[in-house]
Amino acid sequence: MPMKLKIGLRHPDPVVETSSLSSVSPPEVWYRLSIPEEVIDRGCLSALQLEAITYAAQQHETFLPNGDRAAYLIGDGAGVGKGRTIAGIIYENYLLGRKRSLWFSVSNDLKYDAERDLRDIGAKNIQVHSLNKKGVIFATYSSLIGESQSGGKYKTRFEQLLHWCGEDFDGVIVYDECHKAKNVCPIGSSKPTKTGLAVLELQNKLPKARVVYASATGASEPRNMAYMNRLGIWGHKTPFREFSNFIQAVERRGVGAMEIVAMDMKLRGMYIARQLSFTGVTFKIDEVPLTQQYINMYNKSVRLWVSARERFQQAANLMDAEQRMKKSMWGQFWSAHQRFFKYLCIASKVRRVVQLAREEVQNGKCVVIGLQSTGEARTLEALEEGGGELNDFVSTAKGVLQSLIEKHFPAPDRQKLYSLLGIDLPAKKTPSPSDTTAKPEQKGKKRKGSESHYPDSCLTSQDAVEHAQKMKKELLEKLEELAEDLPPNTLDELIDELGGPENVAEMTGRKGRVVSNDDGSITYESRSELDVPVEILNLTEKQRFMDGQKNIAIISEAASSGISLQADRRVKNQRRRVHMTLELPWSADRAIQQFGRTHRSNQVTAPEYVFLISELAGEQRFASIVAKRLESLGALTHGDRRATETRDLSRFNFDNKVRPSTVCLTGFVFWLPLFSRDFFKEIQSGLIGVGLINVEDRSGALSLDKDYNNIGKFLNRILGMEVQQQNALFQYFSDTLAAVIQEAKKNGRYDMGILGCGWITVTLPGSVSQVGVERGMSWEEATHDGRSGAYSELVCCSANRRGNCKKASMGLQCEIGLRCRTYYVLCGSVLSVWNELEEVLTPVSGTNVKVQIVRLRTEDGQRIVGKMKDCSFKASAPHSAPSRPPLSLRARDVTPRCEDSPT
Repeated sequence: MPMKLKIGLRHPDPVVETSSLSSVSPPEVWYRLSIPEEVIDRGCLSALQLEAITYAAQQHETFLPNGDRAAYLIGDGAGVGKGRTIAGIIYENYLLGRKRSLWFSVSNDLKYDAERDLRDIGAKNIQVHSLNKKGVIFATYSSLIGESQSGGKYKTRFEQLLHWCGEDFDGVIVYDECHKAKNVCPIGSSKPTKTGLAVLELQNKLPKARVVYASATGASEPRNMAYMNRLGIWGHKTPFREFSNFIQAVERRGVGAMEIVAMDMKLRGMYIARQLSFTGVTFKIDEVPLTQQYINMYNKSVRLWVSARERFQQAANLMDAEQRMKKSMWGQFWSAHQRFFKYLCIASKVRRVVQLAREEVQNGKCVVIGLQSTGEARTLEALEEGGGELNDFVSTAKGVLQSLIEKHFPAPDRQKLYSLLGIDLPAKKTPSPSDTTAKPEQKGKKRKGSESHYPDSCLTSQDAVEHAQKMKKELLEKLEELAEDLPPNTLDELIDELGGPENVAEMTGRKGRVVSNDDGSITYESRSELDVPVEILNLTEKQRFMDGQKNIAIISEAASSGISLQADRRVKNQRRRVHMTLELPWSADRAIQQFGRTHRSNQVTAPEYVFLISELAGEQRFASIVAKRLESLGALTHGDRRATETRDLSRFNFDNKVRPSTVCLTGFVFWLPLFSRDFFKEIQSGLIGVGLINVEDRSGALSLDKDYNNIGKFLNRILGMEVQQQNALFQYFSDTLAAVIQEAKKNGRYDMGILGCGWITVTLPGSVSQVGVERGMSWEEATHDGRSGAYSELVCCSANRRGNCKKASMGLQCEIGLRCRTYYVLCGSVLSVWNELEEVLTPVSGTNVKVQIVRLRTEDGQRIVGKMKDCSFKASAPHSAPSRPPLSLRARDVTPRCEDSPT
C-alpha cells in the first residue's frame, strides 16, 4: 500500500517494491485529486494507481530552473496497470479544464486498450480519436515522424500536432512505452533516430506541457534516458550541466550508481516503480543437448564460412579493392556470420520445444513461445527465385549466406561493369605477347566521370574478374550442397510440428507463411482470412488463444508490447501459462516486454518461465547480452539490479567491465601450451578462421585482431568455430573470467552494486581462498581452516610484524580486527553532490578502489542506503581457538561525519 497516500482500495494483485527503493520515502502528499470519490470507492483505480496519479499531478505543478514544466516517470513493471494510471492522469487534467491530451504508443492496436482504460475508470465522455477534436489524440511514434505525400496545409504530422495543441499548451503528453525513443544519444558513429529527436523536439516546443514518461523498460541503460530532459537531473542549475556529464558520472560508477539514481528520483518525487510479486512464478533454464547429426551439420557450416572468408579476402585482393569497399564488405560479412549461426542455435532447440509444448498441453496447461525474428524476408526472396513456388520449407540460415555471396562478394559482373563504364567487352581470346606489351599507358583507361569502387588497373584485368566470378560460383555450389543439411525456418517448422495454423495462434508481424499440405506438398499462403484482414489478425489470434480455441501461441517482437496473454479471471482460457523463450532478444528492453505478456494483473495463476539454451557455448553470448542489460535495467528502473524477471540469467553475464578476453586470446596465441600441442593448434586455427587472429601474408607471423579485448566481439565470433573448439575455448574463457573477478573483488576494484551490511571480506593466510562472511554465519564457519582444523582470529591489518599499530602509535583510533566496527554512511540525495563527494573520498579510498554503496538496517529498524568506504580484513596465523560468538556488523552511527575531511 502507498506510504503517504491514504485513499483507494488495495490493488487486486500483490505488488512489491525492491528493498532499495522501499528504503527511500517519497515526498509528502499535498496535492488533492479531482477524480470523483465514486470512482475511487468502486476501485476503478487502485490505491497504487492513485498514488502514481497524485505524484504525477504534484510534480507537474513544479518548474525546472530553465522554465520548463517538470515531468514524471512511471516505471511500473508489466501488468501493474500503467494503462489505467495514464488514463487517470488524463482524466484528472480533463476535470480541471485541460481537455486536450496526446497519448503516444508503439502500435495502433493499443488504441483499443486506451479506450478501454478510459471507459473502465468512468471517463466515457473522453473520446479517443485522430485529430481536430477535443479529447485524446492517440498516435504511434512512427506517425510522429510521418510526412504528408499529398501536400496540404501541413507537411508533417509533427507540425499538425503542434497546431492542434496551440500556443501555451499545458495539457498532458504521454510517452507510453517510451523506450522506443531511447536512441537520442547513439553509441559510436551512429546517428540519433528520427523518433528520438522528434520526442525531444516536441517537449522543447511545448515547455508548459505536462509530460509523462511511462515504460517498464524506460531506462535499461543510462544513455537511453537522453529524451527525458524534463526530469531535471541534468541541465541548467543542476549537478550535471549536460546529459553527457550525467552519462559519464553514472556509467563510470556501474550498477550501484544506477541504483542510487533511481532512489534519488523517487526521493524527489519524480519517479515511481512497482512490479507484480513473483510469488508462484517459476523460472527454469533448460539446457538442450546437441545431437551428433546437428554437430556434424554445424561443423560443416563452420568449414564453409572459413572457406568463404578466405575467398572474400582473395577476391578483394584480386580486385585491388579500395579500403572503403573492404570495410563495407567485412561489415556485411561478419553481420551475416552472426545471424547465420544464431539461426543454427535456435534450430538446435526446436525439437525440445515441440516435445515440451506437447507435454504441457497434455498436462492441462497452455504454452506461449517467444521468438524475435520470423525469417519472412528470406522466405519472400526464396519465393521470388522459385517463381512463386516452393519445394520445401525455406532455410533462413541458407538465405543469409546466399544473400551475402550474391550481393557482397567482390566479383563484379563483367558485362554490367563494362557497360556502366562505356567500354566494349571484346570476345574472349588468349592474349598475345604483343597485346600485353603494347601501349601500357592505356592500361585501365576509363571514361571520364564514371565511378567504381575498383581501381583502373582491374578494369582490363579480365582474368582477375573471371577468377573472382569462378570463386563466387564455387561458393554458391558448396552452399547448395550444405543446404540439404541446414534447418528450415524455425517459425514455419514450429507451427507445422505443433499441428498447423488451426492449432497455433501466431502473433507476429509477417503477412504470409509456408505450410505443408495433406498431400505432402509445400505452399506459401497469406495469413489473412476471408473475414479477418491482416491489420487485426494478431488481435483475433489473441482472442482465440484467450478463449481456449488454441492452446499454443507464438509471439514475436511485433506482438511483445502491450498485448495481454495471462491467465486472466475474465477470460475462458484460465489454464496456467508456460512461457518458453526459444530465442532470447538482443536487448533487455525486448526481453522484459516479452516476459511481461504472461505475468499481469488479475491472473488466476502465475506463469512458468522456461529459458531454452543449447549446450553450444557460443549461444551463451545471447544470454550474456540480456543478462547484462537486465542488471542495468533492474538497477535503473527498480533501484535494484536483482529486480528483473530473469534472475537465473545473471550467471550468464560475461560482458562486464572486467576484460579477461585479453588474457584469453593472448594466452592461446602466445603463452598457453597447457593442453596437448594438437589441441593448441586446433584452437589457434579456429581463432584464425573467425578473424580474431591475423596471419601476415608474407611472413606467416601471427597477430591479434585490433579489437581482441572486446568481449562482445569475442563471444560473437566464436560461434563460427567448430563445436568442440568453441566449447573448450569458452570453458577457458569463463574460468579466466571467474579468476579475474575474484582478484578484482579482493583488491576492491569490482563494482558489486548495493551490498547488504552483513557482507565483509576476509583474507585468510597462506593459500586459503577468500571467503564472504554472511550475516548469521558462525565464527567457526567464518574462520575454520578445514585442512588443519585450525581457526584464525581477525587482527589489525595495519600492524607490523612486532604487533605495533601505526594508527595507535600516532594516537588515532583503530578498530580494525574488532568484531564490532563503526561505519560512517553518507545517505540522502547523494546524486546532487556526487562530484564533490568523490573529490573528498578519492584521497582516502584511492583512485582504483570503488566507494561501496551499501544497504543496512539500524538497531531501531531504520533502513539506510548510502556510500561507504569498502573495508577488508587480514587474519593472523592459524591457531587453536575455542568456540567464538557469531560475527556481526552493527551500524552504531549512520550520521555523516566531516571532522577529518577537507570539507
